[in-house]
Amino acid sequence: MFNSRLPNLNKVLIGGNLTKDPELRFTTSGVPVVNFRIASNKRYKDNFGSYKEDVCYIGVVAWQKLAESCSEFLKKGSAVLVEGELKSRFKEVENGRKRNYIEIKASQIQFLDREKRKESEDEESLYDFHPEEGEEGFLSDSI
Repeated sequence: MFNSRLPNLNKVLIGGNLTKDPELRFTTSGVPVVNFRIASNKRYKDNFGSYKEDVCYIGVVAWQKLAESCSEFLKKGSAVLVEGELKSRFKEVENGRKRNYIEIKASQIQFLDREKRKESEDEESLYDFHPEEGEEGFLSDSI
């Protein structure tokens, strides 16, 4: 049962590795936006003592300076820690059907690869993103 006195909270923290290179695009007004997917692995022992691995794939979108930093410093296999909120969007696929996509709108991304952290220590924009007033914050079909 929904209790209206409880606050709404939409906060995600997930770590993983990029499944392919980030894709940088620009909106029609020139705002940079980057998309990439990460794989987050969980290793566990099953009831028979065998090790199993469970993989979760999740899309990530970042905007402005954070998008540019991701495009510059990340590549397939890069380890990241992403903090943000879940966003849902619909996209039309074959035969006019709509598909729902859930992705993380990143507010902070930490680059976990040693060499990438060293190269970007002075880049404050790698870690914090503060959207401008009224910015939607996730990839729309107009991009």
